[in-house]
Parts: sequence; structure tokens; C-alpha cells
Amino acid sequence: MSSANTVTARVTGVHDDIVSIRMLRDAEGEFYPLTKNEVVLICPKRSETGRSEKLQAEVLRVRHGEADVQVFETTRGVAIGDAVEQTGQMLSVALGPGLLGQVYDGLQNPLELIAGQHGFFLPRGLAVDGIDQQQKWSFQPVLKVGARVKAGDLLGRVPEGKFSHKIMVPFNLRGEAEVSWVQEGTFSVATPVVRLRLDNGEEREISMQQRWPVRVPVNRDLLREGHSRRLFPQQPMLTSIRLIDTFFPVALGGTACIPGPFGAGKTVLQGLISRYSNVDIVVIVACGERAGEVVETITEFPNLPDPRGGTLMDRTVIICNTSSMPVAAREASIYTGITISEYYRQMGYNVLLIADSTSRWAQAMRETSGRLEEIPGEEAFPAYLDSAVRALYERAGMVETNDGSVGSLTLIGTVSPAGGNFEEPVTQSTLRTVKTFLGLSAERAYKRAYPAVDPLISWSRYLDQLEDWFANELSDSWVAQVKRMIELVREGEQVQQMMQVTGEEGVTLDDYLTFQKAQCLDQVYLQQDAFDDVDASTPISRQQELFGLLVRCLDNPPVMEEKEQVREHFVRLSGLFRNLNYSRHDSPDYARYLKEIETLGLTGAG
Repeated sequence: MSSANTVTARVTGVHDDIVSIRMLRDAEGEFYPLTKNEVVLICPKRSETGRSEKLQAEVLRVRHGEADVQVFETTRGVAIGDAVEQTGQMLSVALGPGLLGQVYDGLQNPLELIAGQHGFFLPRGLAVDGIDQQQKWSFQPVLKVGARVKAGDLLGRVPEGKFSHKIMVPFNLRGEAEVSWVQEGTFSVATPVVRLRLDNGEEREISMQQRWPVRVPVNRDLLREGHSRRLFPQQPMLTSIRLIDTFFPVALGGTACIPGPFGAGKTVLQGLISRYSNVDIVVIVACGERAGEVVETITEFPNLPDPRGGTLMDRTVIICNTSSMPVAAREASIYTGITISEYYRQMGYNVLLIADSTSRWAQAMRETSGRLEEIPGEEAFPAYLDSAVRALYERAGMVETNDGSVGSLTLIGTVSPAGGNFEEPVTQSTLRTVKTFLGLSAERAYKRAYPAVDPLISWSRYLDQLEDWFANELSDSWVAQVKRMIELVREGEQVQQMMQVTGEEGVTLDDYLTFQKAQCLDQVYLQQDAFDDVDASTPISRQQELFGLLVRCLDNPPVMEEKEQVREHFVRLSGLFRNLNYSRHDSPDYARYLKEIETLGLTGAG
């Protein structure tokens, strides 16, 4: 194996961000070995900045003595004959205290630090530590000399904001080791704090940071060795969004997708889920989105108050690669985000990863595949698109860690199908993988029925899977009532389509009553005002009370003999429920509206 950062190859061709290289021969006349996904550095002779540049690239394909690599930056100026250095490392990220509150690009370069040093235009070939190497952290060991440890075991803790950051034995350790030395105090992340004696007698120094290849699940070896184990999701991730929590729940450690056309409210919905969900850590990957949307996220999150105290950015990591950034780095950004998410999950935290959007990630794969001249699949996406999507979402889940704590990684991917066409390959591959589908509708967005999740096409397999939790925490009949209300919405839609042809006169009184019930359910429960301090977030206890009251009102309407009576009754009932939604739970207004609803909805008086 060649030593790191040694010139072992030369550039033989350049096709956009795909560069072909030819390996040199070593002293024995053999080609220097190169492995798939290894990182190499391309060193252009001609530099536009006048300084020495080393461009990171990842090996995609290896042939005898030749390889194709994708460069994570522009290849302008790269020429045939330029030197290529091997690093001997896979594409990796630094894991340790100091990740929270950071804004990174797809390769874990801290954008705020780079912007402060170089302005708004990022220089090419710049490599910055993902974690500040100078900042000091207070390390508190939990083991003493002589203790036996294995990969993933807890060595100590570091306070990181409101969290206790666990310093663990590197995940790539094989077998067991003995703690031969440990120190307590305040150190930088690169300072050794523990020394391990391996079974072969070798000493290994452990600092508060470790590196991990992004394309390999963090807990892969831990699961294989039996140090950690996957668990079946048993409770929902509560978002405080009524439509999601009640009708289309997402499990902690589960998967979901939010496809929808432009302007359907994906960004606002993501913000609400990030802010109010019962998770500890939020990781947002802005993959290939327009720069304006990414800037909005970066500027808003530091100022959004966190319901748990402080700001939302205190427990958030943002990975952004906009549409104007290189395609290869865009494809890598999702893997960077999910690796950081898995790291915090292994500490026993509940982590939410929002990938916005997986369509741009898939398009980056399509561009790379095309430049490699691979056989295309449907709509020119690579033939392995389906397996790539599955492999990505399979990294979500709930796990029991070495110390017995339980952590979860919930993965929500947004999909941006062109023209809102849900039949395109990325959406279909995603639907075959995830367990919750929240389909956004342009029609509902046009009517300002937010969140614009269409209840007629959306679904959740977790509704049945989590039935025991709903029965224990809410009521035995919860799931049955939810399914009945979903069916009411479908029946109301069918009546509405009939009325568009025949008018109100063409339907029976019973059908008209069904239509008005469905409209009431939609307006007062499925719709929610994201910009109202009260209605933006509905705790599950309030959802239980509100949903139960609404079901009773819909199941037991007063006797009405005219359609006009039906219309007037549900207009008044909907108005009272909307006022109830805007009233704080402990306010006099809430009690007053509740009494009026019970009087009108359950007795027909008023």
C-alpha cells in the first residue's frame, strides 16, 4: 500500500467532474493499489488563485491500472498529466463535540468559518477541519485504568450545550482492549484522553474525535459483533401537527417522504416538524435546493425559539449543497448528514434527519452515471436507483446501544417531482421503501388548505403498527376512529364530485350531510395555521380531546330535514372549532367555546 499523500497516478482525461487517471508503478513494477470510494487529491499545475490546490475526488470505478474519480469541485484548469495523490482514506467526516449549531457543506467544511476568512466566494481546494481543533471541552471519564472495553463502549462525557456528549471507543476497534491510561480535564478534541492496550500489546491513543467513512453505517460493525442491536419502532414521533400525528403518523426511528410540487408548503412543513417534534437532535440536509431557500433556512433557524429553551439551532446541524454547488458534493451531502445523525443516535438520542430533497440527490447520481456511460434506467436514472434509495432509508431505525440506552434515527425525505408527477422514478422508488407517504397537493395549496397534505392519497403503515401505543396512551378505539374518519373524507370527496355535475339538488339529504361532515373535519382538524402561536402546535393530549369531541359531534348531529339547516349547522360548528383551535388550553375563551360546541354539536341547541 502506498503511503498517504504520495503521487501515485496521473490525469489522463477530464469530462466535467469525472476525471480519468492512470496509476503509476511502484519500485517492484506493480501498479499502486487503489480501492473504490477512496479519496484522492488532484493537483492542477495551473492554478487560477496562484496557490497550490489539491482537489478532493472519490474513486468511482477501478480498472487494471486505471480509475475514474468524481471531483467534488470544479475541474476548470485540470489537465492531462496533472499529479494525483492517494490519501489512503475513504470519504469521511469528523465525529465529536462541536457539531451542533454548525452549518457545513457536503464535505463537512464549516461554511461560516470559511466565509469569515475568504468572503462569500469559497476558494477551490480548501480543506478545513469539520470540528474546531482549538476549542476546549471538559472531559469527564467514566472508566478507570484496567477496565475492558470494546467498540462503541462509553469512555466519558463532555457537556455540549444542553446535551451530554458521549465519548465512545472508536467504532472500528476489533475485539476488546484494556484501558491503560486515562486523564480528566479540559482539552481540545485532538488531545488524547484515553490510551487502550490492544490484545496484541499495541497501545492506541483515543481523543474526543474520530473519523468515519460516510458510506458505511456507523453501527454496521457494532451490529455485526453483537455490541448493539436494532429494535422495532414502538412509539410515534409526535410532531404536534394534527394531520400527521392522528391520521398519518411517523414512528420514532421510522421513514417518511413528503413529495410535492413547487409552492405546496414543503419548507414550512419541514420547519414545523423540526421545531415541534419530540426529538433531541435535528439534522437538515439541503441537497441541491435553490440558494434562496437554503439562505432562508440558515438565517431563520438561529432565531427560532426552541420550545425546550434556547434557539432551535442549539440542537441542529445543517448540511447544505445548493444547486449552484458541484454535483458530486451534492450527492455526498446526504451521506454526510446521515453519518452525523447515526453518531448522535449511537449516544442514545432521538435524531430527526430531513433530506431536502432526495430528488436532487438522485439527479446528481444520474449526471454522474451518465458521464460514466453506464446503462441508463427509466428517465435516464441509473439502473441501481431503487437499491440506492433503499440503502439510504435503511440507515434509519431504532437501536439499543452498548450501555443499554435506546436511540432512534427518523428519516424524512422530501421529493420534488417535476410538475408534481408522482409516477416518476424517484418518487416511486421512495414509496416502495418508506412507511409513511405525505403527498402534498397543488390544489389544496391553491385553496390555502395547509398543511397541503392530501388525505386522499397519503397513507401510513405505522397506524396499524403502533396500534398498541395508541390504545395505551389515547384510547382503545383510536385507530378504528381514525380509519372511520379517513373513510368519511373519501365519501365526502365522492359526494362533492357528484355535486359538481348535478348541483346540491342532485344529491340526497344523507349524501349532503356526509359532504358537510367531511368539510367540517377537513377545515377544523386537517388544516392548521402555522403562523398562529397556538394553532401551530397541538400537543397529543389536546389532539385527543379535540378529535374525540369532533367525532362525537359528527356521529351525533341533530335531526335536520333541509339542506339549508345542514349547511347552517356545520358552518356554525366549524366556526366554533376554529375559534377553539386559536384559544389557549387554560384560557376562559377555550372553556367558553368548548361549552358552546357541546351545546350545539351534541344537542343541536343554540
